[in-house]
Amino acid sequence: MKTCTLMTVVALFVLGASAEGAPSALGPAEEAAAFKAAGFKLNGKQWRNCEDPTPTYSPGEVAEVRDLNGDGRLDAVITEGGTFCFGNTGTGYTIVSKQANGGWKKIAGGTGVPSFLPAKGKDGWPDIEIGGPGFCFPVERWNGKEYVLNRHQYEGKPCRPK
Repeated sequence: MKTCTLMTVVALFVLGASAEGAPSALGPAEEAAAFKAAGFKLNGKQWRNCEDPTPTYSPGEVAEVRDLNGDGRLDAVITEGGTFCFGNTGTGYTIVSKQANGGWKKIAGGTGVPSFLPAKGKDGWPDIEIGGPGFCFPVERWNGKEYVLNRHQYEGKPCRPK
């Protein structure tokens, strides 16, 4: 049993586990820079963008790190949760991208759960279906400056929001 525990500790160390125990693909300095670019502020040990006072609030976390647009630089999806700021959806997201100069830049953000689709907009950025309650979700496409509404879909089929 001690070997198993030691292996877990080693694995978390190698993966770069955060203070909360969740693995992070970014080191502490990169993670802080990504959060700051997303507009979050450090409050104690929690990164917050929403000032939700309720006990169900979930502070910011780096949910995903990968190269979304194929430019060879990392992008990060930061999520935060709570109905106080995000209504029935209960989740907000921000996408930040590592820039050629080493800094991070906010690309998009809003209320909902982003899902990256195979279809792509300008510069290789994937279309994003923004999920939440209901059955007809917006899909945004990168136009070279920002993500804008492109269509609505449910399970890959066109739909009209009510």
